[in-house]
Amino acid sequence: MTGMLTPPASPLPPLAADFFGTCADGDQRLPVRGSEKWSWKIMRCLEGGPRRFTELKVPLVGITPKVLAESLRAMERDGVVARTAYAEQPPRVEYALTPLGRSLFGPIDAACAWTREHLDEIRAARASYRGREVAPADR
Repeated sequence: MTGMLTPPASPLPPLAADFFGTCADGDQRLPVRGSEKWSWKIMRCLEGGPRRFTELKVPLVGITPKVLAESLRAMERDGVVARTAYAEQPPRVEYALTPLGRSLFGPIDAACAWTREHLDEIRAARASYRGREVAPADR
């Protein structure tokens, strides 16, 4: 075909199929839950101490009970949240951060500081992206 350009060969070596395996000791799931939409917000809600499920729903506007339950279960599975059920009538369950969960506040605070520092640049990049016309090849 004429008129087609051949892309230049990449000077970088190809990425290995197990590229992310070294991050989580062979487990493809990253141990830090920050990539999930609600995890850091839930952690901030638990920062002051244990909370009940219904208490967590109040500031987490937009979260469904199903997603909150799934998030709490995943955080419990990873050891960042502890679930305590009390033998009372009616039953009472509280969620609290573990020491491992509390240790994530350093990275969370660093990510928040980076976001505050670069917020104007992020907003400008998003506005620029929205303002561009999508190329026909990208459609």
